[in-house]
Amino acid sequence: MESKDVLLELRKKNNLTQDELAEKLFVTRQAVSRWESGETTPNVETLKLLSRLFDVSINTLLGSPHNLICQCCGMPLDDSSISKEPDGTFNEDYCKWCYTDGNFVYKSLDELINFLVGHMSNENWPAEQARAYFEAQLPKLKYWNKGE
Repeated sequence: MESKDVLLELRKKNNLTQDELAEKLFVTRQAVSRWESGETTPNVETLKLLSRLFDVSINTLLGSPHNLICQCCGMPLDDSSISKEPDGTFNEDYCKWCYTDGNFVYKSLDELINFLVGHMSNENWPAEQARAYFEAQLPKLKYWNKGE
């Protein structure tokens, strides 16, 4: 879905006119109209306001151009699983299970791997195989690859 369609859908879903949305964002109705026609795209600061207003990520507002994954555990992210900062803004780098209330849950890679192996291994994916996979993949993620 394109950004213009997302914005139109969210505005209508929230029962707002273009004038009402413009007022909430401190822009003109014409600006909203241009976004919804695809003529222009909101600037970064306006995208942040839209994100807060509609409680969706900026990635969603832009039509989900990126397939986001948690940079701690590797889980695919969508608006229901993306973490939030203490002020309520989305943190599109982490899932809500790895980063909560401004704090990281897992203090070591071993702690996370042990958790994942315990919850994801099964008869089709033995613990040893799961552990080897996580040990190979997780260190490549931003949270574990600090300064390397």
